[in-house]
Amino acid sequence: MKYDKHGVLEMTQLKFEADRPKTANPIKINDVSLRDGHQSLFATRGRTEDMLHVAEMIDDAGYNAVETWGGATFDTMHRFLGEDPWERLRTLKKHMPKTPFSMLLRGQNVVGYRNYADDVVQSFVQRSIDNGMDIFRCFDALNDFRNFETAAKVIKDNGKHFQGVVCYTLNQPRLGGDVYNQEYYVNKVKDLIEFGVDSICLKDMAGLIAPYDIYNLVREIKSITDIPLNLHTHFTSGMADLSILKAIEAGVDIVDTCIGPYAYRTSHPAVEPLIMTLLGTNRDSGMDINKITAIAREMEKDIPKYKHLDNTPNYAITDINVLLHQTPGGMLSNLVNQLKAMDKLDKLDEVFRLLPKVRKDLGNIPLVTPTSQIVGVQTVNNVLFDTYEGEYSNITKEVKDLCYGLYGKTTHPINPEVQKKALVGYERGETPITVRPGSILEPEMDAVKEKFGTLAKDIDDEVLCALYPVTGKRFLKWKYDLEPIPADVKPKTLEQVKKEDELVAKALSGELTAKSGDSNLQDIEVLVDGEKFTVSVPMMAGASMNAGGAAPRRKKKKKGKKSESNDNEGTVTAPIPGMVVEYKVKKGDEVKVGDALVVVEAMKMMNSLESKVNGIVTEIKLESGDSVGKGDVLLVIEPNKK
Repeated sequence: MKYDKHGVLEMTQLKFEADRPKTANPIKINDVSLRDGHQSLFATRGRTEDMLHVAEMIDDAGYNAVETWGGATFDTMHRFLGEDPWERLRTLKKHMPKTPFSMLLRGQNVVGYRNYADDVVQSFVQRSIDNGMDIFRCFDALNDFRNFETAAKVIKDNGKHFQGVVCYTLNQPRLGGDVYNQEYYVNKVKDLIEFGVDSICLKDMAGLIAPYDIYNLVREIKSITDIPLNLHTHFTSGMADLSILKAIEAGVDIVDTCIGPYAYRTSHPAVEPLIMTLLGTNRDSGMDINKITAIAREMEKDIPKYKHLDNTPNYAITDINVLLHQTPGGMLSNLVNQLKAMDKLDKLDEVFRLLPKVRKDLGNIPLVTPTSQIVGVQTVNNVLFDTYEGEYSNITKEVKDLCYGLYGKTTHPINPEVQKKALVGYERGETPITVRPGSILEPEMDAVKEKFGTLAKDIDDEVLCALYPVTGKRFLKWKYDLEPIPADVKPKTLEQVKKEDELVAKALSGELTAKSGDSNLQDIEVLVDGEKFTVSVPMMAGASMNAGGAAPRRKKKKKGKKSESNDNEGTVTAPIPGMVVEYKVKKGDEVKVGDALVVVEAMKMMNSLESKVNGIVTEIKLESGDSVGKGDVLLVIEPNKK
């Protein structure tokens, strides 16, 4: 029988053996389960201990590379899991010496949410290499490749692999239109070729790529370069399996997948069906399906620990609406959580309505970390605090930085009215820059060493504190036993999961323990079929009662109570839930209207609260690193007598 060709894919003799002959043009497959898999499905809460028992199996599976680090893992590990990010890299490398490691690097943003000084970027990349990293997948949220320059030099100087990324985004449900069309992406690829990358990645963080769009785009790219091309796409819309197959037919060199338990929903296509699909073709991966299914069985054992973090609770595993509202899964869950915390979930439709307008105002930028958070948080602020559409009454620090040019060049010019308003009184000046952002940033590492002193024991600790000064300092106190690790930071055990499941079963059967007041018991709320039950259970060391995945609430040394009256104009309260980053004033300081008082972080974005009165600061209620709810009192000012 004669078979048709499918692009570059040709049918060959079908063989099932693990040691079948290598094909002429095998597809290379990366595994991203240990980074983007749990980041997409379980809020990046995957713990090192649950990776170790499959690490050697993955190393022996025949992957092109394994993504083990980067993205949100660095932040989440030290902030929520009490783990040293550097130690995970070193530990996994010991167990996986054969397969190259890859990481997601946010260019000049490193693994944070702002552009850092060149010396921070250099230190981070060098230490990543020293600790075992091989392949650096480097992206910039604005597709401004000037933000690669510092990182790329360190990577190249060390003989490591630099993969340049083009972030894929749309302004309409399919590729085309006058902005994000095929010409835009081909031109970006040409820029990367000129840059001198070792490979190219098309990074579709929201699952927007359609099968025939990627087929045509890959064919066009492969006609102009032989540099290896890697497709990274999420399953969110449901098209990723189809898109990967069409990309393979078009000649893509490498694709990203997850192992079954960490695949689909807002994560990535599973590797198992892809291996079986390509058997009997010239693009057969050569991988042994039995090795993969064995890994999947092991991974399944730990999944119960993470089910409470599932951010896609709907029965459907696809959401085609992502093509309509252009909101990546992680950004969507952040928006929902923020509105829930403020008891304003009814405003979600209004947020969706305004989101495209805010995005357009801010230069029609791609929606990927950190720009997705920048656009998302500003949209929420506009919905909650503006008295008329387009007022921008509460502009975040990151939007001000974006308007100044600290993130780089936007796709389109920023709305001049919004830009002008954002830059009024801006600390760096009111005239935007056009140079590479990193070139104007003062070195930071020496100041970090001085600030953290002996708390930071080595360069790895110092880099952590440079990236995350508040939560980094808190983590080092945990690491060096200067403060106890909170219970909700400690790992959840399968035994605890079993007990929680038993409680749910009792709730369903009506067997519940009433509140007892016993100091040896703790009350937890169990939600069953939409009904909330309060259950008393024995205290469990290390139990995580924060099932919703919210930030662990640090014990406050000074309790910031809810404001009892709105009549006191000198009482400054938190307008949104979040974390106190720093106070700009201290008790006894004289302040004037418009002076910065305190910075509160919400959804990784900084909100600077300003004084509404002239007066003297009489009370500081909290400390840096404390969690706050909406309405918590942050500080009190005694207004000047009129």
